[in-house]
Amino acid sequence: MAATTTVAAATTTVSPESTQQAIGYPSLFLLVLIGALVPVVPTGALVSSAAVVAFHQTAPFSLALVFVTASTAAFLGDVTLYWLGRRGMGSKNGSRWLEAIRSRAPEERLAQAQEKLAEHGVAVLVLSRLVPAGRLPVMLACLLAKWSMRRFARGNLPACLAWAVTYQLIGILGGSLFPEPWQGVVAAIALTVVISVAPGVWKRVRAAK
Repeated sequence: MAATTTVAAATTTVSPESTQQAIGYPSLFLLVLIGALVPVVPTGALVSSAAVVAFHQTAPFSLALVFVTASTAAFLGDVTLYWLGRRGMGSKNGSRWLEAIRSRAPEERLAQAQEKLAEHGVAVLVLSRLVPAGRLPVMLACLLAKWSMRRFARGNLPACLAWAVTYQLIGILGGSLFPEPWQGVVAAIALTVVISVAPGVWKRVRAAK
């Protein structure tokens, strides 16, 4: 009886966090992967939120696992989308993936991306993941410049690592400022939203002047 009580108590203590990890990391991987392929999922906010939760966990290496999970999923998603884009470029009828990239790469931003890519190469690819709505115009510029898969993957790896670190730091900041995880998650999401909309608002303000 005593042994049963002890096991039950241990299960009650350990189970919530263990269950959270068992569900959380695969979910984070899947959502970031989908967000890279179908750019409507707010992947930055997901990484920041996961970092907040990991910050409040007692398990070792929680933050490291968030970083590895997010950066790996982002890299695989980007490389897959680029591969699909290359197939579309080589096809007579194109592809819906190529059209999806084109639809989110306005002519003005594409022209800027092509110019910067020609001047700075891989550095532009790294920065493109840190700039809101900057990833797809640069990816399309790489496709039009006929970068090989190997060259794109080489440049995209540090881009995904830098992206994961940036949004994870936002989450850690949110987690350190508030005692409850949900408060940190709200703060992290709010900050990522501000970061994503700030360039567009600034552009409109400058245009109004």
